[in-house]
Amino acid sequence: MPIDMREQGRIWMNGKLVPFKNAKVHVLTHALHYSTAVFEGIRCYNTPKGSMIFRLQEHVDRLFKSAKMYSMKISYSKQEISDAIIKTVRASGLKECYIRPIAYYGYGVLGLTPTPNKIDVAIACWEWKTGESTAGKVRGARCKVSSWLRIDSRSQPMQAKAASNYANAALARVEALKDGYDEAVMLSYHGKVSEGSAENIFIINNGEISTPPLSAGILPGITRDSAIKIARSEGITVFERDIDREDLYVADEVFMTGTAAEVKSVTEIDNILIGDGKPGKITRKLQSAFFEASRGKDERFLEWLTPI
Repeated sequence: MPIDMREQGRIWMNGKLVPFKNAKVHVLTHALHYSTAVFEGIRCYNTPKGSMIFRLQEHVDRLFKSAKMYSMKISYSKQEISDAIIKTVRASGLKECYIRPIAYYGYGVLGLTPTPNKIDVAIACWEWKTGESTAGKVRGARCKVSSWLRIDSRSQPMQAKAASNYANAALARVEALKDGYDEAVMLSYHGKVSEGSAENIFIINNGEISTPPLSAGILPGITRDSAIKIARSEGITVFERDIDREDLYVADEVFMTGTAAEVKSVTEIDNILIGDGKPGKITRKLQSAFFEASRGKDERFLEWLTPI
């Protein structure tokens, strides 16, 4: 769910913390015209031991992998970016927030070839209250299988969290919302289930979890990875395998994962009720387990948290 952004704290731009209102780019910035940008979405949670950033290292690693796939040379080290993220969160004064680092081809030469331009890096954060949306938390989300196919790695690197991928996702999201649904489910060119517009997807049958593999053109989600690790630690079997559209309809449970969504229950797809039409037992268990892990209340996963 989009929320209004409260301008609080500062935004880190190319090594300097600047006032929120002054964090501007030129209208001829290359990334604005050609989607030559890679980014991350990270959460900071208020835990019993203070504010902690969830899986910071994995997010920074993925940012650099995304940049490499687009031949972008970030002029800061991973450690410098990690330190800058922490510094930005501190400057915000927020105990909990959503963090957005972005690397992009900047202003200089405007033409399709991006490489003459400098890589700019910015980091912003803003307030994001837990449970902004009831869809998937209080009640199960209603989804539709999108008429828009998920582009795959034959077209561009889908394992990169790149701005260009999200034009495809935005089409699916807007279509779903216009049709009265909460979210879209996207299929691959091969007709297999890929992911939601901004979340990975899982199905549950007979107490076992299945989720599409990376070869289905999905983003290697960090919340996805967290959910898999948590489920396996609870003794639940998790398969990474191709999933057909029909598998969604007959699943006992369906849920989605993402940095913003966390663990989101899906109880209806294409007007077909999933299971009994209520958030399922295993999904609710994973929602609770993820909440505990991300808020520093599960000793097994404390290594996922970085204090600010």
